[in-house]
Amino acid sequence: MQKEIELKVPTSYADITLRKWLAMSKDMANYKDEEEAVTALMFMHLCGLEAEYTQKLSIDSYNTLKAELLSFMNNTDLPLQQFVTIDGVEYGFEPNLSEMAYGAYSDITAFKNLAIDDNWAKIMSILYRPVTDKRKKGMYSIKTYDGKIESDKFLDVSMDVHFGALFFFVHLSMDLLNFTLNSMTQTEYPANMKLILERSGALIQQSYLSPMETLQKSMK
Repeated sequence: MQKEIELKVPTSYADITLRKWLAMSKDMANYKDEEEAVTALMFMHLCGLEAEYTQKLSIDSYNTLKAELLSFMNNTDLPLQQFVTIDGVEYGFEPNLSEMAYGAYSDITAFKNLAIDDNWAKIMSILYRPVTDKRKKGMYSIKTYDGKIESDKFLDVSMDVHFGALFFFVHLSMDLLNFTLNSMTQTEYPANMKLILERSGALIQQSYLSPMETLQKSMK
């Protein structure tokens, strides 16, 4: 007797939470050189297809599922979303990094690198804080940083928001690598922040390229 399985295949990063992404990445780290195992883990974490059923898929179904994931996973260079609503509360991205409170700056730089890992939700909790005021021309204010980090709130925020924030720093780090620090921008960022952005360049790429590269290889 055949068993029917209903799959929920994501169609964009808006359908994948940080919690799910981190769980998938952690499992995949144990099977870096095993493409079939990595693909099965992606099916399991993203589509809800248990590994035991992956082998029972027809070749057409197997390739179709991979193609549907690749249709959006190839593009992680997403725009920064200034606002995100969590549990009915609107959060805004730090409106001016050059004037970031020392406590916020100090707590972020303590993580050494900016990459989607176990510390990323904490970094997002520092960068995104409740909006206290919105004005014309896109101006807004957010709650003053008080050292309280509510990382759990950001674990269930979708990856389009997380990648948007990540790539905000990706582009900053690329600017820092390609131009002199003095000519990069007229806005001066703290020296330690610049060093962290430079150091994070390679780790940033690793944090989002690995799953896509593995899936692409298995399609060949």
